[in-house]
Amino acid sequence: MTMALRNEQTDYDVARVRADFPIFDHPVNGNRLVFLDSAASAQKPRATIDALSRCYETEYANIHRGVYDLSMRTTKAFEAARDKVREFLGAAESREIIFLRGGTEAINLVAATYGRANLAAGDEIIVSHMEHHSNIVPWQMLRDELGLKLRVAPIDDAGNFRLDEFEKLLNQRTRIVAVTHASNALGTIVPLKQVIALAHDHGAVVLVDGCQAVPHMDIDVAELDCDFYVFSGHKLYGPSGIGVLYGKAALLEAMPPYQGGGEMILHVSFDKTEFNVIPHKFEAGTPHIAGAIALGATIDYLNELGFERIAAHEQMLLEYATERLTEFNSLRLIGTADRKASILSFTLEGIHPHDIGTVLDRQGIAIRAGHHCAQPVMAHFGLAATARASFGIYNTTEDVDALAGAIGKTIEMFG
Repeated sequence: MTMALRNEQTDYDVARVRADFPIFDHPVNGNRLVFLDSAASAQKPRATIDALSRCYETEYANIHRGVYDLSMRTTKAFEAARDKVREFLGAAESREIIFLRGGTEAINLVAATYGRANLAAGDEIIVSHMEHHSNIVPWQMLRDELGLKLRVAPIDDAGNFRLDEFEKLLNQRTRIVAVTHASNALGTIVPLKQVIALAHDHGAVVLVDGCQAVPHMDIDVAELDCDFYVFSGHKLYGPSGIGVLYGKAALLEAMPPYQGGGEMILHVSFDKTEFNVIPHKFEAGTPHIAGAIALGATIDYLNELGFERIAAHEQMLLEYATERLTEFNSLRLIGTADRKASILSFTLEGIHPHDIGTVLDRQGIAIRAGHHCAQPVMAHFGLAATARASFGIYNTTEDVDALAGAIGKTIEMFG
């Protein structure tokens, strides 16, 4: 089968998109690179790379405190990126956007600040069974520190979120619901609007881990009415080391600082410190200036492609890949939820996922093999690991055919 150069239904030109990513000009093990690990970290378009280089080459200086031209220009670019993120998420105000190192730090910030300030012994936090470790461990740490109860909303054997069982967990002691928007291990898309509405009916605040959702769909935090939303830049085709916490302004204003240092202060004496306003209260020290600016450029690039067209292209790939992979009798798909992002986790009978990953790598095909920082999900399915192929804006049906062909060879090799 030949490469799907254009999705006629959406006028999505994947060949042009691939040309925007320099990494595809470089073979792997003598083969054309088939990159199917975007759920772990996506590749970077030229627009992102150029923005990083341009910042360091032409407009880099420390921000907010410099009175000279270069600093003021860099500050303007940094704050323009913040506003691009605000628009990208549908937030009401730019001061509701906090730049951090990634989604993990954002979740830890909320646990350490909102959690410590508002929860007490006996209070309850609900997470789902399919959370990434970064949306489990911070809440466990807070539980152990404060004497809280951590409750788990279940999933069914297809990987669907059990909304009915989640509702049964809610009670007058529920304070926080922390839930993924899309599972990194299964691809399951959670019915967030219903989850958030139910949580709010019981007086709980909701934090959404959007790391796996933002590359695939339009996000509107105002429509969702979530209290916090987090994502990492590197999964959104942006730089590593930059991430975002959205929080409703009233909540952020009431929360204590996460770290102390420069920028997050208005006045310091040896007797007391007066803290800065949001968002600066949560951005202690020099931030990843170039990373934030390049994240803004990445968002511009994705907006130009259009998330409706991106979603349609990736849905086509998901359906095609599901069809191709289910041709193998020894292959078991893990996660067949009704609504999924473009992620396929699978096992092959009698073959360890790490062996699958190694054999595929020799053919230039990059997949993820392991527990995907989601060991409770693996335990639910009675597994230690899966192989995972995750699709992005640059993948093609030819990539899917290469994957299927390599899986067939792997099955033959292991007999």
